[in-house]
Amino acid sequence: MKAFAGVLLTCAMMAGCTGSDRVSEVGLPDIDSLWNYQDPAGTRARFQDLLPRAEEKGDADYTALLQTQIARTYGLEQQFDSAHRLLDMVEPKLDERAAGVRVRYLLERGRTLNSSGDPASASPLFRKAWTLARETSLDALAVDAAHMMAIVVPADEQQSWNREALELAETSEEPRARRWRGSLYNNMGWAYFDQGRYDSALMMFEQAVTARKAQGQEQETRIALWCRAKTLRFLGRVEESLAIQQELLAAWEQAGEPDGYVYEETAECLVLLQRDDEAVPHFRRAWELLSEDAWLSRDQPDRLARLQRLGQVQ
Repeated sequence: MKAFAGVLLTCAMMAGCTGSDRVSEVGLPDIDSLWNYQDPAGTRARFQDLLPRAEEKGDADYTALLQTQIARTYGLEQQFDSAHRLLDMVEPKLDERAAGVRVRYLLERGRTLNSSGDPASASPLFRKAWTLARETSLDALAVDAAHMMAIVVPADEQQSWNREALELAETSEEPRARRWRGSLYNNMGWAYFDQGRYDSALMMFEQAVTARKAQGQEQETRIALWCRAKTLRFLGRVEESLAIQQELLAAWEQAGEPDGYVYEETAECLVLLQRDDEAVPHFRRAWELLSEDAWLSRDQPDRLARLQRLGQVQ
C-alpha cells in the first residue's frame, strides 16, 4: 500500500504545477509547464537548455528557480548527491531571492532529504515552506508544503496536515492550488487505508475519481479508479474490484502504457476468486513491469520477489 502511495506522488507532482510564484520576466517560459514527471531526464534537459537564456537576461530569480527544479529531477532519479550540490549553489544568496524561489528551495531540499531516507531532517524545511508560502499568499506552494508535511509526520498527525492542505485547495482562488484537490483526496484515502479504515478510504478515493474526471485528467482518473478498486478488494467486494481492474488493463494498454500495478491487483483478485491459473500470467506481467521501478526495487524487494514467484518466473 505504501509503495503504491509513493508511486502516486506522481499524481501530486502533476497537480503540483505550483505556479503563481512565477518570477521571470517576459520571454522566459513558465517552468512548471515544462515538467514531465514521467521523464525526469528529459525535463532536466529542457531546464538546462534554459539556463543560458536566464543568465543572459540577468534573471537571478529565474535561474535559481530552474536550479531547484533541476535538483528535483535528480531526486526523482535517486541521484541525491547531485540534487544537494545544485541546492547548495542556490542557498548562499537565498535571502536575495523572491519568496517563490525560497519556498521552492525549501521544498526541494526537503524532498531530497525525505526521498533519501531522512524525513526527520525534511520536516522542518517543509514546515518553513508552509509558513513562508502562507505569509506571501503562494497558495499552491503552501498546499504542496502541507501535503509534504503529511508524508513525513507520524501517522497520527498525517490527516491534520492533509486537511490543512485540502481546506486551502478548496477555498483558494488560485487555479493551481485548486488542482491539488484530487491528489489530496488520494493522500487522505491512503492514510485511512494504512490505518485499516477502508470505508473511509473508499469515500476519499471516490472523491478523487470525481475530482480527476472534473479536471479532465484521464491518466490520474485511471489511477484514482485503481485506488478505489484496491480498497473494494480489501472490503471483500472482489468481483467489483476485478471488473474495474480489467477495464483499467484495457485502458492502459490502449494508451500504450501497460501498468504493472493493475496487473498485480488483477492477479490478487483472481487468486481470491480461486482462479489461480488465470492469475499466473498477470503476476508475471506485473513482475516484468514493476521490476523496472527503481523505487520499488529499493524499498520493497520482497514484494517483487513474491511477484516473481507467483508469476513462475525462472
